[in-house]
Amino acid sequence: MKIGLDTFACDGGKSGVGMYLTQLLKRFKPSEALFELFGWEYDRYTYSDVAPNFEFIPQCSIHGRTANSIWHIYKYPKFAVNRQFDACFFPAAHKHLPYRSPCPAIGVVHDMAAYYGDRKTRVPLGALLRMMMPNSLRRLDRIIAVSGWVKQELIERARVKENRIEVVPNGIDHSSFYPRQRNEESVLLIQPFSFRRPYVLCVSRIDHPIKNHSRLIEAFNIFKEKTKYPHRLVMAGGDSNNASVVKDIASSSPWRSDIFFTGHFPIKSLPELYAGADFVVVPSMYEGFGMGVIEAMACGVPVLCARAASLPEAAEHAALYFDPSNAEDMADRMITISSDRSMYNECRRLGLERAKEYSWETCVERTLQIIYETAGK
Repeated sequence: MKIGLDTFACDGGKSGVGMYLTQLLKRFKPSEALFELFGWEYDRYTYSDVAPNFEFIPQCSIHGRTANSIWHIYKYPKFAVNRQFDACFFPAAHKHLPYRSPCPAIGVVHDMAAYYGDRKTRVPLGALLRMMMPNSLRRLDRIIAVSGWVKQELIERARVKENRIEVVPNGIDHSSFYPRQRNEESVLLIQPFSFRRPYVLCVSRIDHPIKNHSRLIEAFNIFKEKTKYPHRLVMAGGDSNNASVVKDIASSSPWRSDIFFTGHFPIKSLPELYAGADFVVVPSMYEGFGMGVIEAMACGVPVLCARAASLPEAAEHAALYFDPSNAEDMADRMITISSDRSMYNECRRLGLERAKEYSWETCVERTLQIIYETAGK
């Protein structure tokens, strides 16, 4: 059995989807099926450490979203036939898909953010892909949704039949994300950075307005003004849409010297960054799953969470919630968690329990079952 695996739109393993694919490849067993990866030439060695026995076939020599969409529509079908795939797996099906596939196709949808809100707030997708995506999703043989929220959006926004969608939540690597001993040092050294503690952490690409960093900065200003606590605000994530807007807002803050942007943060050092935080804030207006919620909880750090999209589904009763459109409400939760030690400890305890319910092993096992079932094994 030969399975094609599309690595386009996985951002070289750096984005959330890229991390998802990396975790899957680490656990796929070549003895069970022959997997062939295909994608950009510059990704040839991206997954060689985690999948050294999988062949990588470079495709689509012209870079760019439009060119890649055209490749998937016109070139992929012939490519799949020539490679004699028994099935093809698309781990970023919400970003790139063929219109038709000559072999059974399975796609993972991490979010429908490109269809959320109006033109000013939604994630850019491109006119061609936006027009064709709902039809392409409906043509998939099976769809894996990472949350019940995403499943419902697929049904309502793309009119996909419910019986073709299965919810398989993302996992977490508990060998990396776990509580660490909290020492009393005032500065945490994580190469190439140093962070003065205590700090409030937000892990997300800087994407305005959907990730809601601007309101987080407003809430942080209120928090600092009311408490005079020494906390800093650390925002870890690479620049994305309208990042300059967020940075301009930060530079005009009266507490701008306490606001720190790391840019893209090394994945291997992320657990240590979480573990050193006083608490984590997830202010997003939209998330398809909420990986940052589970990662923070697994590290034993209390989470303050927007009551929006899939986030309550991920965190359940283990987070303190706020209205993401209300900076005062967000600031109130920040004050509560930093001043009420019993609440702090309870959130930490509940978060650790909640994080135990997620594992990559469970995610990969069910994902492989779906792939093999669809391929006719």
